[in-house]
Amino acid sequence: MTSAPRPAAALRLLLLLALAPLLWSTGCASHGMAGIPVVARPEPTMNGDQLVSQARAYTGVAYRPGGATPDQGFDCSGFVQYLYAQAGIELPRTADEQFAAGRDIDGDLRPGDLVFFRTSGRRVSHVGIATGDGAFIHAPNARSRVRIDRLDQKYWASRFAGARRIVG
Repeated sequence: MTSAPRPAAALRLLLLLALAPLLWSTGCASHGMAGIPVVARPEPTMNGDQLVSQARAYTGVAYRPGGATPDQGFDCSGFVQYLYAQAGIELPRTADEQFAAGRDIDGDLRPGDLVFFRTSGRRVSHVGIATGDGAFIHAPNARSRVRIDRLDQKYWASRFAGARRIVG
């Protein structure tokens, strides 16, 4: 004995068939078109001068390997990443990865530009933030704290690898 389909089951089947193309098409929504970001990045909330002013507020914070917050202390790239995040800009975690970000610049350093150094070997291993007056602020090493140094100091000048502009 065969029974006729119940109206509720037939309605569900009809609704599923009607919505199926819509459900399948939404699976492609997360794939952006080539060259167009899926999620738009907001404009930075700080310019270079404001970023440097914010960085100066952390002068004296202890160095800590792997540190990325004022409470735990900073290493060089954690300091830079933290400050840029405060400005609404996401940067990679390591100095070497940060070196690959931004626009390469020759001279004419502006406040907020990133300055990079090769302190051990061929790879970029240190980063700081240019203050705009021939100096930079950074978290140098485990024997120190966040501080400002001059770019023309012999140690830093001999290890300078380049600069990148992220803001401006």
